[in-house]
Amino acid sequence: MPDFAPKKSLAPGADDPAAPSRIVSGAAIDDDARLDASVRPKRLDEYIGQKRVKENISIAIEAARSRGEALDHVLLYGPPGLGKTTLAVIIANELDVPIKTSAGPLLERKGDLTAILTALEKKEVFFLDEIHRLQAAVEEVLYPAMEDFRVDLVIGQGPGARIHPFHLNHFTLIGATTRAGLITAPLRSRFGIVHRLEFYEPEDLLIILHRSAKILNIQMDEAGAQEIAGRCRGTPRVANRLLRRARDFAEVRAAGRITREVAQDSLRMLGVDEHGLDEVDRNLMIALLDKYAGGPVGLGTLAAALSEEEDAIEEMYEPYLMQIGMLDRTPRGRVATPRAYEYFGRELPKRQPRLF
Repeated sequence: MPDFAPKKSLAPGADDPAAPSRIVSGAAIDDDARLDASVRPKRLDEYIGQKRVKENISIAIEAARSRGEALDHVLLYGPPGLGKTTLAVIIANELDVPIKTSAGPLLERKGDLTAILTALEKKEVFFLDEIHRLQAAVEEVLYPAMEDFRVDLVIGQGPGARIHPFHLNHFTLIGATTRAGLITAPLRSRFGIVHRLEFYEPEDLLIILHRSAKILNIQMDEAGAQEIAGRCRGTPRVANRLLRRARDFAEVRAAGRITREVAQDSLRMLGVDEHGLDEVDRNLMIALLDKYAGGPVGLGTLAAALSEEEDAIEEMYEPYLMQIGMLDRTPRGRVATPRAYEYFGRELPKRQPRLF
């Protein structure tokens, strides 16, 4: 598969030394690359879950093929580990065209992006991960490229410099991001197809786990798969990661087959509880409940108490805690919900009377 990018890792967070490698994190880590390549679906009919997104993309692909045109530009957004990269590769496969890949942080100069765009073949797919991290000057190159399939080349320097329009082959840009709110309005408006990927339902995760187990030749019964599916935070990448760790445990401590008991024991060793919470999640919630009486507490204060970066708490830890209803973000700060009090065995405080 063609690839055009500087020789750096494209895995979100992989080149960020501050990004923790949590086993329940949806962000890719080095250990995921080989597995992703082996179990990643290649066609839409193999892609599990995201039914609404699949149907819409299938229609768009069929329409583009029938007209003999390049597919409209696609923006995929949502939490990490839900299959945005996989879907981009599937789109290229369904269109039977090559795909080039890069990532926003890797394109430091206008020339980096211009070199890629001018080398694209007719109808080719260009996948740009972490598109929200493009520098403003580099992003401006995309505007005429996406709208008019043109880049403006500056020839010469100083007062005598001339702008020469270079016409591009019609291509499809697929942008992926975990933070759609950071994408500028001019860039967002140029995408004709925009879809959010949602967390997966348990029944879809069970299908994914059984498919991966079959490909990797892992023996697993239904109860073992259900245990893993319930703890993987609705994220296929985490599900596959936990499956491999359970396999290791089964081969060393059990008879080589993942049963419910084997899955429970292996995940307990990994510190992943029945809700998919790990030690970092529990430390955050216990600090909120015990140190700050359940809140409200400011993000900066909470980050200082945990010796964590504010961005890490806001982007990596809080979304799942909010999804399962243990944490709320309010104008006054972070607040623990009644469900969090119950789960961590704390007594729900009585409401203070309001003062008027």
